[in-house]
Amino acid sequence: MSAHGKRYRELMEKAPEAEQSLPEAIAFVRKNATARFDETAEIGLRMGVDPRKSDMAIRATVSLPHGTGKDVCVVVFATGPAAEAAKEAGANFVGFEDLIEKVSGGWTDFDVAIATPEAMKEVRKLGRVLGPRGLMPNPKTGTVTDDTAAAVQQSKAGRVEFRMDRHGNISVPFGKASFSAEQLVENAQAVLSAVLAEKPAAAKGTYIKKCTVSTTMGVGVPVALKE
Repeated sequence: MSAHGKRYRELMEKAPEAEQSLPEAIAFVRKNATARFDETAEIGLRMGVDPRKSDMAIRATVSLPHGTGKDVCVVVFATGPAAEAAKEAGANFVGFEDLIEKVSGGWTDFDVAIATPEAMKEVRKLGRVLGPRGLMPNPKTGTVTDDTAAAVQQSKAGRVEFRMDRHGNISVPFGKASFSAEQLVENAQAVLSAVLAEKPAAAKGTYIKKCTVSTTMGVGVPVALKE
């Protein structure tokens, strides 16, 4: 494993160790996002539920008030009117058998996959390709629907999916370092509200154990969850 560079080590030295309020933490990571590209802001959560239990699964979507700052590439598996509606809504790739064949060959150069319920009968066969990348359409996240136009528009406008991994962590991008501090705070608050809304009924004790915010090339700053 390579050692961190000089810039990262300098950031580590001045980064606050104590928990900060959400606005304070975002102000720090935004000020110190000095890479030569527009870094992505991310919020990381350590959950207090057992990821091995099926009734503790956490997976949903959230619409960020100010979008992600990213040009989202959307593919739609559909035929007929649903396919035409997806094209008119701005989907990047729309198809069925041809698109399935392309993806089965390993192509996953997209951010969101949407499918109609009818198309899912065949799309499920792409589990080995889409599953590990978190791209499999799912009714719970609104990506399995007959209203393909609405799903495409929401994805393009800044709807992002989040899910707890097998280690009990959730990581969600919530904007770009070039966003204003207010925009990033509002986006982050939307993410936290969405995660809280997905608290499993059987969850006991502390639901969110730890929260940090960071940028692509930056360090994580701990956030006080009491607020």
